[in-house]
Amino acid sequence: MRMKPSSVNRKPLSHARARNAALLNQLATPGLGSLMCGRWIAGTGQLILALASCGLIIDWFIREMSVYYGMIADTAPAQQPDIRLLIGGAILLAISWFWSLITSFSLMREASNTKVEALKNFAAPPPLKLDATQIAVALGSLPGWKQDGAVISRTFQFKDFPAAVKFVNAVADAAEQAWHHPDIDIRWNKVTLALTSHDAGGLTEKDFALAKKADELSR
Repeated sequence: MRMKPSSVNRKPLSHARARNAALLNQLATPGLGSLMCGRWIAGTGQLILALASCGLIIDWFIREMSVYYGMIADTAPAQQPDIRLLIGGAILLAISWFWSLITSFSLMREASNTKVEALKNFAAPPPLKLDATQIAVALGSLPGWKQDGAVISRTFQFKDFPAAVKFVNAVADAAEQAWHHPDIDIRWNKVTLALTSHDAGGLTEKDFALAKKADELSR
């Protein structure tokens, strides 16, 4: 299965997605927007606090209503609910809301940075093509990588398919940050990466830097 990393990599956070997540966090349920954008720890914590606060508030409300229903039915008066249930619920809700607000600001900032980085990478001049001597030196520090014309490649082997896909996702994240995307070929537990700089017409430092990063991610 041959693919570009864009098909397996999580898309960079867009301004629209960050805005929708913030609206979910602040106007719907704290934590939902955070989870939508992959902030699993923060989102889960925010959602748990929000649900716990709702539980306390509903518990207080049911107890409060039982007092009035008891008065209407002229039965034995129910015990007045503890106001601390309502206060505790309100506090937990406030904490989850402010926590999700902080995450929402973080998401909006990440979306802004993604847009700025994309513009920088788009406007950046193409990297300089390396000569044969420079390529030989750089390739010597990357055992396992082979040169075939203007391309360097290496095949990585893992214990199973999920491990191979996990590696591909990690490489895709690194490639997106570097704005340099390899060709990726997946054959069950084997992943072959092929690198070249098309805009430079050959191999550049970006190819060897990403190759080195791939080696680190494979360990």
